[in-house]
Amino acid sequence: MSVFFSYIRLSVFLACTLVGIQVPAFVDQYGKGLQSHLAESRLALNEFQDDADRFFGGSLERLIAHYRETNDQVFTAGGQSIDSLYQRNQRLSAKFRDFRHSAWAAYTQVMFDPVPEIRQQAWNNHTYVVRLAPEALAFGLASGLVITLFLEGLLRLLLRPFRRRRTNLGRI
Repeated sequence: MSVFFSYIRLSVFLACTLVGIQVPAFVDQYGKGLQSHLAESRLALNEFQDDADRFFGGSLERLIAHYRETNDQVFTAGGQSIDSLYQRNQRLSAKFRDFRHSAWAAYTQVMFDPVPEIRQQAWNNHTYVVRLAPEALAFGLASGLVITLFLEGLLRLLLRPFRRRRTNLGRI
C-alpha cells in the first residue's frame, strides 16, 4: 500500500506542477490582452482628444461637459458615449499601470482584481503549452510542491483518528 500512495503522491505533484507551469503563460496572455484593449481604447479617444486639444485646452472632461450641457439630445447622447469611452480608458490605464508595477502585482491582479472581460477572453483563448521559461518552471515546481505537501498533510490529519483507533484496537 505504501508504494501505491507514493505513486499517488508523485502523480499529484506532477499534475500540480503542470498546472502551475500554465499560470505564468496565462498571466502573460492576460497582460497582452489588457495592453491591446488599452491601445484600442486610446485609438477610440484620439479624435475626441484632438477636439479637446483645439477647443478646450486638451481637457476631455470639459469636452464631455460641453456635450452634456447642450439642449440637443444627439449631443447629450454623444457626450455620454464619449464619457463611457473616457472612463474605460482611465480604468484600463490604471489596471495596466498596476499590472506593470511588479510581477507579484500582475499575478494578484489576474487572480483577485482583473478586468473581467479581458480575463474571460484570455481564458477562452488560452492554449495549454509547456513554456520552458525559468519563471514558469519555478512557479510550476513551487506550486506542485506546496499543493502536494498541503494535500498530504491534510490527508494525514484527516486519517489520524482512524489510525489511532486501529492501533488502540490492536493492543486489546
